[in-house]
Amino acid sequence: MRVAHQRVGSISNAHVGADFERVAAKYFAADGISVTQNFCVPVGLHAKKKHAFDLGSASPKILIECKSHKWTAGGKVPSAKMTTWNEAMYYFHLAPEGYRKIFFILRHRRNEVGETLLSYYQRIYSHLIPPDVEFIVSVIRDTLDCALADATRRGRLPG
Repeated sequence: MRVAHQRVGSISNAHVGADFERVAAKYFAADGISVTQNFCVPVGLHAKKKHAFDLGSASPKILIECKSHKWTAGGKVPSAKMTTWNEAMYYFHLAPEGYRKIFFILRHRRNEVGETLLSYYQRIYSHLIPPDVEFIVSVIRDTLDCALADATRRGRLPG
């Protein structure tokens, strides 16, 4: 039985997200960086409140948000998911200085030769992306086995 708004072939969207966070952690471990899940730092404009980033580290100082979102089955923009990307950018903006800020995302094209979700986001929402946020794009060969992910780096946005 298929549940509306749940990724085909997955137990739940929460499982998809947790699997993808493990892919990201393995990616950073391969670079010699040990990251912690639900890494908390104080964020805020004036008053500060702790926020848990998906992954992070105090040494080296790094904050990571992970998103494994895809275009809708009909090739439409997943607008509700883009809202969570905007929220992540806002938290990166509010994060303490001195942290490397990384948005680790799944590479997904609208169709075989179409626009990627990242390129769409950068084109439409560039005004919301802090200049110090880095994007790392993960190419997953088998969506049912995130352990087979082959992550590739994507550079920073042009200023």
